[in-house]
Amino acid sequence: MAEAFANMDGQEVIKAYSAGSRPSATINPGAVNAMHDIGYDLSVHVCKGLDEIPDLEYDLVVDLGCDDECSGVRAGRRLDWVIPDPKAMSGEELAAARDMIRTKVLELIEAARSCA
Repeated sequence: MAEAFANMDGQEVIKAYSAGSRPSATINPGAVNAMHDIGYDLSVHVCKGLDEIPDLEYDLVVDLGCDDECSGVRAGRRLDWVIPDPKAMSGEELAAARDMIRTKVLELIEAARSCA
């Protein structure tokens, strides 16, 4: 969801990649539904491992707090967003997590715009 929001709302100032240390085989169906509710098709995304994103030094790496370890990804700055693990969330809980993620992404986009 964070990658989708970053690319939807801030593509002129940031480029986002989403990956995990232990990617699952499929996108969480609840997350797909939560994003569908706001008009975005998350089902077109694929789960990626950290080795599948470009080998760069990133300006910022954000850990979403789901026990993923991203220490192998080089970054100028790191943030840890404590977002509850969506695996067992209800639709309502996923919608709240979606909105929390979007708010945090929008804050990053605004900060990037003010530095541009």
